[in-house]
Amino acid sequence: MQKIAPKQIAFLGLGHMGAPMARQLLAAGHPLTVWNRTPAKAEPLVAAGARQAAGPAEAVRGADVVLTMLAGPEALSAVADQVIPELGPGTYWIEMSTVGPDAVKALGDRLPQGVTLVDAPVMGSTDKAAAGQLGILAGGDADAVEGLLSALGTVTRTGPPGSGAALKLVVNTAVMGGVALVAEAMALADALGVDEATAKAALTKSPLGGAVSRAFATDVHFDVALGVKDVALATEVTRLPAMEAVLAHLKAHPDIAHEDIAALTARIRANR
Repeated sequence: MQKIAPKQIAFLGLGHMGAPMARQLLAAGHPLTVWNRTPAKAEPLVAAGARQAAGPAEAVRGADVVLTMLAGPEALSAVADQVIPELGPGTYWIEMSTVGPDAVKALGDRLPQGVTLVDAPVMGSTDKAAAGQLGILAGGDADAVEGLLSALGTVTRTGPPGSGAALKLVVNTAVMGGVALVAEAMALADALGVDEATAKAALTKSPLGGAVSRAFATDVHFDVALGVKDVALATEVTRLPAMEAVLAHLKAHPDIAHEDIAALTARIRANR
């Protein structure tokens, strides 16, 4: 399939991840209309050359590519209610949120004929988004928009529609479980009187090395609340006893909902 050169891109959702991703598209020279539920979050992008829309419907009107980076399935459904009537044949909707395969299927079933849905959630946090180095898990017919996605990072083709969303749920569940496991390992080290630096160094050299880095990260951000959403989606699919315990612990501490998931490390080590 011939790759498209979008004349107008609508980017909906300018949170911790969406804003730097939109900035990357602007830096690559793509014409961009942006919308966010909190309008003030769009102002830096407007200053960088984007056009701000008052609502989702206005943002996608006339766009040949729509990108969504939203908080979850409910937010996606609410935006779809406003966006779908404005979409015409030939439009590509690139859904980049972490919503799970069921939400992607539900969205695909609602789209009018001639509109192509690509599910392309991302791996990486705010630092990778700002550097254009995300891992993009693209499911569905992404041939025409792969060049556009490449402005945001490295594209991995995952298979049919929904496969990107499914794999992202697997990855995020593993990350949340890894952070919780490192936190418990450090709690055990504390209880045994093992020096913190020594324990961290040993764990870093173990198969958990990547999880150790994420469990103590200070320069990235992924809300605990979003982690709760992802683990909840995963535990609805199949029985995951360890992740159900992680989910219960996270739900028991709503005070850290808007902190980075690394906050889970300190909370578990404190045995609270």
